[in-house]
Amino acid sequence: NAKLIFTADATNGGFVQQVRAKCAALTGTSAASVLRIFLNNGSAVGTPANNALIGEVALPAVANTVVAATPDIVYPLNIAIPAGYKLYAGLGTAVTTGWVVSVIGGKY
Repeated sequence: NAKLIFTADATNGGFVQQVRAKCAALTGTSAASVLRIFLNNGSAVGTPANNALIGEVALPAVANTVVAATPDIVYPLNIAIPAGYKLYAGLGTAVTTGWVVSVIGGKY
């Protein structure tokens, strides 16, 4: 269930400072899970040898309401990404409310 979250520049690569996750629903409770971050060499995602697990962070169960803030989950990476490489992120378990994942970084 991994989704593309960052693509490095095809010529010069990129740099990723951090990956952020935020529970997406306005109401309801999300189940606890884990966010796994994979570095892909730019080739087929379905081929295991093209991917490396580079980090994971626990996602808590979150009771969402319209009157309270939900936590920001931040996973610091601070890594250079080679030209053409990609980052993918996936959840360890199915969640009903979903999570939004974003990357703080840039392309060279």
